[in-house]
Amino acid sequence: MSSLNIAILTCSDTRSLDQDTAGAALAALCAENGWAVIDHRVVADDHDEIARSLESLADDSGADVVLTCGGTGFSTRDVTPEATQAVCDRMAPGIAEAMRIGSLAVTRRAMLSRAASGLRGTTLIVNLPGSRKAATECFGFISDQLEHAHEMVVGGGH
Repeated sequence: MSSLNIAILTCSDTRSLDQDTAGAALAALCAENGWAVIDHRVVADDHDEIARSLESLADDSGADVVLTCGGTGFSTRDVTPEATQAVCDRMAPGIAEAMRIGSLAVTRRAMLSRAASGLRGTTLIVNLPGSRKAATECFGFISDQLEHAHEMVVGGGH
């Protein structure tokens, strides 16, 4: 098991850091995997604010993986996928597809997810749902691949 540095960015107009149950649950799951949560922030559902935070976390914080929570639905304020796409150099659609496939076994509403995932430099950014239940389920569908993804992005083999 390699050690990953994880940053969590919750995108919500209604939550503060102490009300962020999804982000807190993700932090606990990361710790269970032996990964360090090096930053945890909450920002408004605002494209530019999300993009600036993603850039900062990817470029300056030392995060190997940035997990976002929230902003992936159909609401007009749900702009996390667009902000993610705007800051990524390359997209990694298979990760979001895996979460949707796994989630479809739980709920048909999974098809309404617009989550994205991609790479900014050597940092993997993954959009997760905003609810605690859905975020932890989706984390479970992809977490076993995050270490290998990071190894590949920094020059390791397949």
